[in-house]
Amino acid sequence: MAYDRYVAICHPLHYEKVMNWKACIEMMILVWVTSLLYGMLHTTGTFSILFCSNVVNQFFCEVPQLLKLSCSGFNLVEVGIIVASVIAGLGCCTFIIVSYAMIFNAMQRIPSEHGRQKALSTCIPHLIVVFMFFLNGFFAYLRPQSNTPSYLDFGLTVMYSLLPPLFNPIIYSMRNKNIKYTLSKLCRFYTSSEKMAN
Repeated sequence: MAYDRYVAICHPLHYEKVMNWKACIEMMILVWVTSLLYGMLHTTGTFSILFCSNVVNQFFCEVPQLLKLSCSGFNLVEVGIIVASVIAGLGCCTFIIVSYAMIFNAMQRIPSEHGRQKALSTCIPHLIVVFMFFLNGFFAYLRPQSNTPSYLDFGLTVMYSLLPPLFNPIIYSMRNKNIKYTLSKLCRFYTSSEKMAN
């Protein structure tokens, strides 16, 4: 999405040529293949670990929770996979940051205020989704870990696994005029019904 926004704003006349069906399908296949390989690596690493317990204090078997159950401590295969994941994640973050830095630099050169607002409104939905995903992930993974499970752990897991996919269609469809009209109508109905209840 960051690359799509970059091409749309920084090279608008070349958009159809750069973001054609072939390029989109190639990017989609690349994401699917890397996701499949990533999942297979984690699965292989997980099945090579000896577990002392089979009780996972989480809704699903995520890697950090499974590593806590390991009898042999950290498995070098899984540690290597996690290091590779961090490097890939930092690479993606760097790509997004550089893309948006170039986009905002190009936006500064747009002479009209309306043009800058239109370019910014093109970027905001993707930035909101990325920020929400990273914020939930940071809360879930970068806080101090405790040995005993808590309701906060379960709540954070629900937040980062359900909220971004739930809000994706809502955030991306906010540019649609029919959605905006319906939401404003719902808000007016809700506020008028509250006033009537008071």
